[in-house]
Amino acid sequence: MLPSDHFVRMYNEMFKMLLEKGESSLENYWHAISRLQETIIGPYIDKAGLAGMYEYWEHIRIEENCDATLTLTDDYFEFRMNACPSLGKVLNNDALPCRMYCDHCAGWIEPIMKKKGYYLVYDIISREKPQCNMRVYKDRGKAKDYAGRVKLLAKSCAWLLEA
Repeated sequence: MLPSDHFVRMYNEMFKMLLEKGESSLENYWHAISRLQETIIGPYIDKAGLAGMYEYWEHIRIEENCDATLTLTDDYFEFRMNACPSLGKVLNNDALPCRMYCDHCAGWIEPIMKKKGYYLVYDIISREKPQCNMRVYKDRGKAKDYAGRVKLLAKSCAWLLEA
């Protein structure tokens, strides 16, 4: 089994290699991961919607030892990463982080949410501090309102502006 420190470093270096070929190469990789991840998270969403997302990410929070806060309301599910173990490990080694490292979560999550009829607002917060916040809404208008109220970096909410 590959230790998580080595896996995260490998992931980071692979992201850099793909990014050298262009952002679309990296995004295509994340979409391939998304298709695989949909087989895991999809049944949770199909069965219980936002509550299914909460159930899935609560398992992830425990399994990956994340310092995270999960919130479920009638309007949204939120996964607030207080201290991302993955970015923490990337920042705590001698390799420079891929400039788009923090985009990988949204890169695989967004296609699933879109396919399932949900709207993802992903606030990276900072690429140097291992924190981020993800909210998923069923209502597009509420997602856009929230996205307008938070400081979003890069492409964090570009998909909300699509049709």
